[in-house]
Amino acid sequence: MQKVICKVQYDTEKSELILKKVFGSFGDPSGYEESLYKTENGKFFLYVNGGEKSPYKKEDIKRMSADKANDWIQA
Repeated sequence: MQKVICKVQYDTEKSELILKKVFGSFGDPSGYEESLYKTENGKFFLYVNGGEKSPYKKEDIKRMSADKANDWIQA
């Protein structure tokens, strides 16, 4: 997935996957996944996707600061 946020392009295909967290099981309408990526330029972003009753009803990309990314990893 690709998304431009504040004139910066985030691309899951061209970035390094750091960690993926899965909540629920496949097919669970409340289940979702969050995947942390790091771009070649050192920017972090979260790729999210989930079922119709999850916090992420459609796939999206959300940018993150390095501090927030570290907190997310530790959570």
